[in-house]
Amino acid sequence: MKKLVVLTGAGISAESGLKTFRDSGGLWENHSIEDVATPRGWAKNPALVLQFYNERRAKAFEARPNAGHLALVALEKYFEVCIITQNVDNLHEKAGSTHVLHLHGELSKVRSVMNKNLITDIGGKAIYLGDLAEDGHQLRPHIVWFEEEVPMIEPAAAIASEADIFVVVGTSLQVYPAAGLIYSVGKSVPKFIVDPFTPEEAGNHKNLTYIVETATVGVPKLAEILIRDFQ
Repeated sequence: MKKLVVLTGAGISAESGLKTFRDSGGLWENHSIEDVATPRGWAKNPALVLQFYNERRAKAFEARPNAGHLALVALEKYFEVCIITQNVDNLHEKAGSTHVLHLHGELSKVRSVMNKNLITDIGGKAIYLGDLAEDGHQLRPHIVWFEEEVPMIEPAAAIASEADIFVVVGTSLQVYPAAGLIYSVGKSVPKFIVDPFTPEEAGNHKNLTYIVETATVGVPKLAEILIRDFQ
């Protein structure tokens, strides 16, 4: 089976009702990103950060996969599908994808503030100040905030370098280091971008096909192309 590597971003989750991380005003659900998605924000007001992620976790828990997610699952019959997602929801897993790497963490998980490897899955539950990990330290969201290192970027780059086909869905290719993954892909590898907007950065790459559609329309179209042309 050929290896199909798919990088997904906020656009695919938006069609399941989950907002993208910032609107045109630079806000995230009426909050400054600096206040709710940085180590500085956590140090300043951890209760606000916990409340913000509690609300997002609850929304993600109720969200359901859309046609874009389901089309990626269907492709597992024909390809070795590896999904690298910038999203912190678990919609790919809910849809049935079996190989998903989360670059920026997962809403359904929390961890000790003192031990990044002490991780607990809490599903859709809320956490508050005073809720402690097994080591006795405060729990925080298992999320990679802005200004923090992205520990999964190297495994993701290794996966991208092995791609026989590389697909980008619902991301602007502007958020680094995730946007740089396309440079890990072989130059001769066929590449596809599914997004209603054409990323400027993508113009630097050869063997690139655009499907200028939202994920729910574009990914099923892409699946037909891949099954037809790459089997």
